[in-house]
Amino acid sequence: MGKGKSSSNKTLIWILGSLGVIIAVGLTLRFTGVIGNTQSGTEVETTSAKLKTITQLVSASGKVQPEIEVIIRPDVSGEIIELAVNEGDVVQQGDLLVRIKPDIYQAQIDNLNAALLTQKARMEQTKAALIRAEATYERDKQLYDRDMISEMEFIQSKSEYESQKASLKASEYQIQSAEAQLRQAREELEQTVIRAPQAGTITSLAIEKGERVLGNSQMAGTEMMRVSVLDRMEVMVEVNENDIVNVGMGDTTRIEVDAYPERQFNGVVTEIANSAQTTGSGTNEQVTNYEVKVRIVTPHNLENSVEQMMLSQTSENPSDSFVPNFRPGMSATVDIETQTAVNVVSVPIQAVTVRDFAKDKKEQSTDSDTADITLASSQDEDMIIKDEDFRKVVFVVQDGEAVRKEVETGISDNTHIQILSGIEAGAEVVTGSYRILSNVLEKGDKVIVNNKTAIIN
Repeated sequence: MGKGKSSSNKTLIWILGSLGVIIAVGLTLRFTGVIGNTQSGTEVETTSAKLKTITQLVSASGKVQPEIEVIIRPDVSGEIIELAVNEGDVVQQGDLLVRIKPDIYQAQIDNLNAALLTQKARMEQTKAALIRAEATYERDKQLYDRDMISEMEFIQSKSEYESQKASLKASEYQIQSAEAQLRQAREELEQTVIRAPQAGTITSLAIEKGERVLGNSQMAGTEMMRVSVLDRMEVMVEVNENDIVNVGMGDTTRIEVDAYPERQFNGVVTEIANSAQTTGSGTNEQVTNYEVKVRIVTPHNLENSVEQMMLSQTSENPSDSFVPNFRPGMSATVDIETQTAVNVVSVPIQAVTVRDFAKDKKEQSTDSDTADITLASSQDEDMIIKDEDFRKVVFVVQDGEAVRKEVETGISDNTHIQILSGIEAGAEVVTGSYRILSNVLEKGDKVIVNNKTAIIN
């Protein structure tokens, strides 16, 4: 009997201990606000819609290259006997670049000169024969008119005269042909001396003295060198087909060159390709881009020039006189300013999300199930509900609740987006977190604003 009483006491103690633990946990949760808190709700981050100037950007990467670059190829083939420049040399228009061995072209000129003299001698012989044929024809014509020779003899002398005239004309044409061949040979001889077509810098040199090069007579000749104007550089970038429609001639740009990571340079769009560059055609990885040329308008590559000296003398701050030296092939990133909206209502990009408005119609349809069946049947077409009706919205905090506002958006930059309609400047909009905005938050939800960790731009 003593044992039963002891067991009963232990059970009572265990029950009372469990109840104490449950009460303690409940009080703790209440004091921490997890339960029983009149301020409970979804924790969100907010910021105010504000007036801001937004510039829409199209970003693309590419390479720096000279705006003017001339590829030097020979017009005649032969051995290089003189190379007057090195890579990096600055040349002026008309400066000697290369000499090609002229011996074979000089020999051809001598041969054509002899052929021309031969043709001229033959023409003199033809002139003499023509004079004889003309005299015979005149004599026979008089005799024929007096019936002193036969008609056959007269026709023969006339034919000989006409034949000699044609021979003289042919000799004249042969001389013209020989003279044309001689002129061509002289031009080819002149083309063995190659001079700079423009002032610039030798940016590429692919030959050495003693090499043989191929001329442009039948196909593209050997590329010997390139002469570039380095103080007029541009960036060639590839812009995706989705963005190219926003790019226009004359758009201003911001250029970042990898060689100068902490500096930005100004540029302007000068050329937009009409034909596309497609990679991975016919596959899931197909990419369609368009080439865009952006001229660098910030002064550059002016080392040791008069303009660089003037900039150094007139600038009080040494950093203001900095002039970059760009080289062909440098990597660069270009931000093209395609459109600007001044002093417009804007919110952070993450504040704009989408919601399915068709769900609202479905909820309204469920709430009105007790409506008159006859009225419902007469409005069948109006009661048709779309499967999906996604619209852009912004959630605004009013009196501790999330109010959903349908908005119409305009252009955007890297951080903010223009609001054309739906909210005004000063409205407190929900900006985070991403999970809450994209999936959780709904209109009418209670919210608690916590901006301690929010980054407001």
